[in-house]
Amino acid sequence: MNLLTEIRSLFRPALTAIVPDPAQVPDYLAAIKPTTNPEHGDYQANCAMALSKVVGLKPSQVAQQLVASLPVNDRLETPTIAGPGFINLRFKPEFLAQTLRQIATDPQLGVALVAHPKTFVIDYSSPNVAKPLHVGHLRSTIIGDAITRILRFLGHTVITDNHLGDWGTQFGILLYGYKHFRDDAAFQADPVRELLRLYVHVRHLAQLAEGEEEDAATDNPIMAACREETAKLHAGDPENVTLWKSFMPACMEMLRPIYERLGILPFNYQLGESFYHPMLPGVVEEMLAQKIAFESQGAIVIPNAKGIIPQTPEEQKKEDPPAIIRKRDGAFTYMTSDLATIQYRAEQFRPQAILYVVGAPQALHFKTLFAQARRWGYTDIDFQHIHFGSMLGPDRKMFATRKGGTLELMELLDEAAALSLQKYEAGVTERRAHGHKVYEATDAEKRTIAEVVGVGAVKYADLCQNRTTDYVFDLDKMTATVGNTAAYMQYAYARCCGIFREGHIDPSRFRSQPPAVILAHPAERALALQLLRFPEAVENAAAEYYPHLITVYLWELAKSYSVFFENCPVLKAETPELRESRLLLVDLVARTIQQSLELLGIQVIERM
Repeated sequence: MNLLTEIRSLFRPALTAIVPDPAQVPDYLAAIKPTTNPEHGDYQANCAMALSKVVGLKPSQVAQQLVASLPVNDRLETPTIAGPGFINLRFKPEFLAQTLRQIATDPQLGVALVAHPKTFVIDYSSPNVAKPLHVGHLRSTIIGDAITRILRFLGHTVITDNHLGDWGTQFGILLYGYKHFRDDAAFQADPVRELLRLYVHVRHLAQLAEGEEEDAATDNPIMAACREETAKLHAGDPENVTLWKSFMPACMEMLRPIYERLGILPFNYQLGESFYHPMLPGVVEEMLAQKIAFESQGAIVIPNAKGIIPQTPEEQKKEDPPAIIRKRDGAFTYMTSDLATIQYRAEQFRPQAILYVVGAPQALHFKTLFAQARRWGYTDIDFQHIHFGSMLGPDRKMFATRKGGTLELMELLDEAAALSLQKYEAGVTERRAHGHKVYEATDAEKRTIAEVVGVGAVKYADLCQNRTTDYVFDLDKMTATVGNTAAYMQYAYARCCGIFREGHIDPSRFRSQPPAVILAHPAERALALQLLRFPEAVENAAAEYYPHLITVYLWELAKSYSVFFENCPVLKAETPELRESRLLLVDLVARTIQQSLELLGIQVIERM
């Protein structure tokens, strides 16, 4: 049950009776939001001011009319009107208590499945295989995985496709390196390690700087030889195709341990550029035949998003450039491959939406791609570029690892786990010094805690940002045990588990036969309200593809639980009935934290 939806449903008939244009009712309903100050109530309707200009009444009169028109219900206390027409709304404690008992038996914790599920295709991560996965792929992978989890939780069908770069210049580097510098014994013993060595060695010979793209080195003789090997591969040279096929298992193996350690859901498909290569000539010919692609100076181009191919110098200054789908030398481009991908996905999966979780710098590419796809006839698919900002270093420049590559991403997670272990040990020492009873974890348990907290710290720090913004990578802040961090949420969960462990209580009984809920203390009521806002957070996160809204919710829940924990004894509650009620609240907190973190792809542990 979504509390905000419940309130808006009560206001809808009242607004429909006043608003002259029924189409505007949703806009006024959108002005009903949670209050920023709990003293004013739980929610606030701020539509009277705007509506007063339409109906010709004072805002206070509009507010009074809306309140008088609300249907009789057992959910809200009598609304109050404040200031120039703000309508303050507060749920009855009995309604909150009854609804909590209902969600206690619900595996979805009150989150309803969508009435009209859609089929989504989500394209994310999409690294270039044959070269190491680098930090630049971290955001796409984490954000795409979280959006997948959220949409599936709501009942949508989500088809995930890791659109691999398995056909580019990086394979020319491997082919050149394999033919000139390979160590046969090393390749037989560990092809992943040997291919990695060859890739790094050839880049070093070519004197490419860290992060420099291979295709940017136009006058480099080593890279020219690598591009020649790539061209032979694309032309179907038997030797290069055979080698490419032998490289692919090892190249895919480079990705597996990273995805597993990050807890990324298995992809439904991992169709690389090579899969679409045979389709590219047909794409170009079809677009030429439909007169939506044109010859220009020997190349085949498509218009920009406005449908324009700039001709004059003035147009070229003002307009976005067209996109090339076949170069003068006959080579195809990323645009051609992406168009073939849309055609395949539309025919095979019949999706209502295709989401591309790709960095903001690719905005122009997707703007043109989506416009061209619609011209091509794919008008019933909602194409979305789920763009995100950059990960920055302490100097606020693009974050770079020391050596580049998969090992650096592994090192990054290793450092996070190591720092988490240090902070865990320091916390244990401090608690002992203050006379607290501390669980003696085994070395294996400590390693598990360090891994779960360390990896969770990296993921949570990314996902708690609005995805459209840049953020500074600060491992010390990420692994902090206070504030809006993974460790703080994981500790709150562990603290809940500790209560049941101390009381020798099986929490599962609260999920089958929940006791009556008593909300006598303000902290109990505040916690109950926050627990019931979980569906609202999930639905809002899905609506805009913003995983950070889950972390915003978690932070508010954790703060509410902290106040409850300090003010409301659970195991030593004044009466057995109050003890049972508070145990139910604790169990719901634990379940909600666990489910929220699971939607972000982050694990919990029962002892910290």
